[in-house]
Amino acid sequence: MSVLINKYFETHLSVSTADADMLHMKYYKDYGLAISGLVLHHKVDPLEYNREVDDALPLDGLITPNPELRKLLEDIDTSKVKPWLFTNAYITHGRRVVRLLGIEDLFEGITFCDYSKLPFVCKPHPEMYDKAEREAGARSSQDCYFVDDSYLNCLHAQARGWTTAHLLEHDMPEPPERASKYQIRDLESLRSVFPQFFKSMVAYRADESRSSQL
Repeated sequence: MSVLINKYFETHLSVSTADADMLHMKYYKDYGLAISGLVLHHKVDPLEYNREVDDALPLDGLITPNPELRKLLEDIDTSKVKPWLFTNAYITHGRRVVRLLGIEDLFEGITFCDYSKLPFVCKPHPEMYDKAEREAGARSSQDCYFVDDSYLNCLHAQARGWTTAHLLEHDMPEPPERASKYQIRDLESLRSVFPQFFKSMVAYRADESRSSQL
């Protein structure tokens, strides 16, 4: 994706490759999304950007159904927690990714960055977290459980009272200071971080409890 984003900067702003990369990183750091800086400073049409960048990604050959991820999500007790997607992508890209992963039917809804409404908001801005709580029907911030691979997104979610797990890729070094209470290296670790929400973990603990009473 970074290649397409940088190419967009080069083409539409008429800048060098080095300047494109610099602006891309600056806008991502300052606003949470490169497109936010493009709209604010260069009056770029965000829907055109989405067509030329996110929707142009050749994902069909890169993302395939993930049986292990599906198994993990199917193990969630939806009577206790509502699985909800929360993305900085536009709706078309967000839905495309989960469809290709084969897990689209396991979420009850999605909060996305709405490029069609200006000014739009994205994580880690407080208004985006407000939007997610409202759309997901959360009664309070304390009822929200959040997993994200962005340090800043997790930092802000934790600060507003969400119970947060920062997902670090296996090749990523640990940050000097944790973004949130929990830090995990893979999604399977959610079973041990939030065992109360997984049917298999609840059953396992119940079996252990019965065995200890024999």
